[in-house]
Formats: sequence, structure tokens, C-alpha cells
Amino acid sequence: MLDLTYTAPKPKVIAGAKHDWELVIGMEIHAQVSSNAKLFSGASTQVGAEPNSNVAFVDAAMPGMLPVINEFCIEQAVRSGLGLKAQINLVSAFDRKNYFYPDLPQGYQISQLYHPIVGEGEVLVELAPGVARRVRIERIHLEQDAGKSIHDMDPTMSFVDFNRTGVALMEIVSRPDIRGPEEAAAYVSKLRQILRYLGTCDGDMQHGNLRADVNVSVCKPGQYEKYQETQDFSHLGTRCEIKNMNSLRFIQAAIDYEARRQIAIIEDGGSVMQETRLYDPDKGETRSMRSKEEAHDYRYFPCPDLLPLEIEQAWVDQIAATMPELPDAKKARFMGDFGLTDYDANVLTAEVDSAAFFEAVAQGRDGKIAANWVINELFGRLNKEGRAIADSPVSAAQLGGMLDLLAKGEITGKMAKDLFEILWTEGGDPAEQAAKHGMKAVTDTGAIEKALDELIAANPDQVEKAKVNAKLAGWFTGQVLKATGGKANPAVVNAMVAQKLGL
Repeated sequence: MLDLTYTAPKPKVIAGAKHDWELVIGMEIHAQVSSNAKLFSGASTQVGAEPNSNVAFVDAAMPGMLPVINEFCIEQAVRSGLGLKAQINLVSAFDRKNYFYPDLPQGYQISQLYHPIVGEGEVLVELAPGVARRVRIERIHLEQDAGKSIHDMDPTMSFVDFNRTGVALMEIVSRPDIRGPEEAAAYVSKLRQILRYLGTCDGDMQHGNLRADVNVSVCKPGQYEKYQETQDFSHLGTRCEIKNMNSLRFIQAAIDYEARRQIAIIEDGGSVMQETRLYDPDKGETRSMRSKEEAHDYRYFPCPDLLPLEIEQAWVDQIAATMPELPDAKKARFMGDFGLTDYDANVLTAEVDSAAFFEAVAQGRDGKIAANWVINELFGRLNKEGRAIADSPVSAAQLGGMLDLLAKGEITGKMAKDLFEILWTEGGDPAEQAAKHGMKAVTDTGAIEKALDELIAANPDQVEKAKVNAKLAGWFTGQVLKATGGKANPAVVNAMVAQKLGL
């Protein structure tokens, strides 16, 4: 939606017993930074290693061990900020967030409360052609991840794995600009897409590499507009935070349940308590986890082991110069260069690998035909077999070569589908495989004309019907294709039928 006008969607409205209510949602996305080492140590971030094997002394909070900033993690945070059109703060600082939990060996988390590395930005979330929500980003700060507690290995004991301890996280905090469950899921999806294009987070929600804390509140119609005018949160309802959501479907279900729970409390004369809640997907409900802490509950103070972080504008500019083309820009280019529809461009740019594959196929060819084959035939087959595009048996060069044969009229559309199947199962060069399997379109117009003349002579009634209703002329085309074993070019046959019947 680059440089396109758009309208904002209407907020989600839920009818209560007494009033209509609107939803107000803000999100905190925890995105694991794609890096080989942790934020403050050289320990590996490899997934699937033996428990407690990727732990440096500083990760385990051994006495006297000091954190050392991983410059690449800082670079990744800056790159993410640039991708979200955000302010990059040349001076930032780390703070200690103090709390006790068994998987937090230091007894505190090093984070950035007061001076984050990235300031205000935005994400444009397209919900339909011409309809989008602009979600403001308040900040992005870097922090350490905690370890993992394991409770199901022994009936009497819990275990802890510190491999994840100290892994760099970006916490991306939005303003309360999201107005419904579908918007929330679309926002997470768009943010994930941008980070994957940037290469700063792999976005693997299944393994918790990208997870969301969802803040939900409700208000009466008109109150949100007052908040927008004044930025006074008192116009909005009391929010509850739903922690650690890693499924788009569950995010939507949790928001819907939580909003209805709050509405029922308010309309019953009660007050919503600000608290942290968890979503139970089996029961389809949220449950209280703990009362919501404020900053003072964590006793934040500047981390005495780390000096303020100062970066140079020239370094930021170098990072900006290496930024890849982002989804919105790529989508707009695909629509302009290849004549794609909004829908097709969305599908093809959803993943960076898919976009690269399509572009390799479409280069120098008909973009619409290339898109049709990539989306319908290739993606359809990949989805059916549960494969990623990186594992596609048919390469972009093979598919492109097949489309060249089709464009030259050397094979028909039916032959192309058969050839695609052969390339999928056997591989090989498209032209050689077509020759090997006798796939050669009938280009001898004399043979086609002979078959057509015989059909016309044998079916005078059908001729008269076709002259009355031109759509019935397709019968002749079908019969000619049948007679030639599907080897005749349908376009050539159609033109000849129309000429012979005077249509």
C-alpha cells in the first residue's frame, strides 16, 4: 500500500446487555533477535541443544561476571527500527528490572525502561484493498530473555534450562491503536512479515521466537475519540494484559473472550481490575495470573555494569543503506511492473522467499501468467505436501523454462500441467522432458483445419445452434482438441472456429 490512499476500518463493536462497547487494544511483541550469540555473552543461541549447554558464566550469574554488549544485536535492533520508520536514539541505556523467578538466575533482567534504543515509529496494517489501520509504535527496547522452567519431567520436582537465558529480545510496544481481534492478528502478522524481510527475527511463533502480550480494554462509543484528542487514558477503560500469546487464532479468541468478560463485569456494576491474565485455549477463556505490576514494582535502576550506549549517525546511515526492499514497496512494485491484482501481490509478497521465487519466474515473462502458475500450481502443491518454498522440487528456472515453451506455443496448457507434474516428480530440463514424453503442440493449421471441416460437415445442426448462440461454438473447439489428443493450441482452434462459422 505504498503511496496509496486508504481509509481506517470501523472499530469492533460488541453489544452488551445495556450498551454497545468498543474494543481498544495495545500490544507488546517480544521478538527474538536473529543472532548467533546472546545479548551480553558469546554463548550460542542454537535451538535444540542439550539443556544448559549454551550457558556462559555471565548467563548463569556467576559472581564477578560482567555483561559485554553484542554489537550485532544492537545493529539488528537499529535495522528493525528503520524498517518501522522509527526514530533511532543515538544514546540509550540499560536498566535492571528486579524480580525473582527460578529461571532468572541473576534475580533481575537487563532491559531498557527509560532510554530505549528505538523511539516512535509506525506500521500500516492492510485489512482489505484501500482499508488499513495505522498502528503507532511507541518504542523498541532490547532486553534479555529468561530461561525455561520444566514442570512435567518429574512428579515432585521442576527443572530449569538456562539455554535461552540472556538471548536478545526486542520488545516492540504499540500505542492502543488496534480496535478489534482481526486487526490485532493482522498487526502481528504484518510486524512478523517486516521482521522476516529484514532478517532481524525469524518470526517462529510455534517455538516462541515471536510472542505477544495483548492489552485489552473496552469503552463506550465516542470515548476513544476523546482519548485521541487529549491522549488522556482516563477516557478508556481499565486494561488487562494477556501474556505470552503465540498463535494468531488464539490471539483473536482471547481478545474476544476478554472483552466480553470485561463488559459483563461493568454492566453488572463491578469494576475491572488491572491484572495479567493467561489464555486457556482448551477452555477458550482467560484466567487471572497476577495483579498487574507497575514500573515501581520492579525497582528499576540504571544497570551499574553497563555504560550508556552511544552509536554514531554514520553507522545508522550505513545500516540504512543496506536495507532490503520491504513488503509494502515490493507489493506496489509487483502491481506496477507485472500488472498483478492486489490479492495476487499480497499472496506473493507474504514471505520473502515466495517473492524472490516469483520474481525469478516472472523476469522477462508475462507476470500475470507467472503469478497464476506460482500461486495456483506451485503454492497449491507445496501446501498439499506440507513443503516450504525452499524445498520446492520445481525450481524457478524450471518453471520459467516451462512457461517459455507455453508462450512459444510449443506446448498447450494441458501439456503444461502434465509437464509440471513430471518436473515435480522427475526433475530435469523442461524442453528435454517435453520432447522425451512427446509433448508437442500441433501447429500444423492444415491438420487442424481438416479436423474442423469434418466436424462442421458432420454436425450441421450444431453449426446452426452456434451461429445463434456464439457460446456453443466452444463445442467445436473441444471436439478438435479431443481429436488431436489435446495437442492443438486452443487459441488457434478458437480463431479458426470463429472464422469458419462466421462468428
